[in-house]
Amino acid sequence: MCRIFAGQDPEDYQPETRRLRLNGQSTSIRLERSFWEIVDGIARHEGLTTPAFVSKLHSEVLELRGEAPNFTSLLRCACLIRQAQISASAGAIAAE
Repeated sequence: MCRIFAGQDPEDYQPETRRLRLNGQSTSIRLERSFWEIVDGIARHEGLTTPAFVSKLHSEVLELRGEAPNFTSLLRCACLIRQAQISASAGAIAAE
């Protein structure tokens, strides 16, 4: 089992920093490439560019919580939620 995890391509977990604007302020976000691929897919699914999606998500978090502590971790968890949605959807289709 560990070979599945240990044997992954190092490019997949290579950190990648992207610069974008959140609420009009220039910032940078550093995520592993695999997470950026999922964020890019979520943005496409929402009909947005990745910077527009991330900015909208950040604004919604501020509206709901008043702050966005550890926003990078929130993005990673959003990726996990999206992957769970995809898996659940695939399971529902397979059950039909």
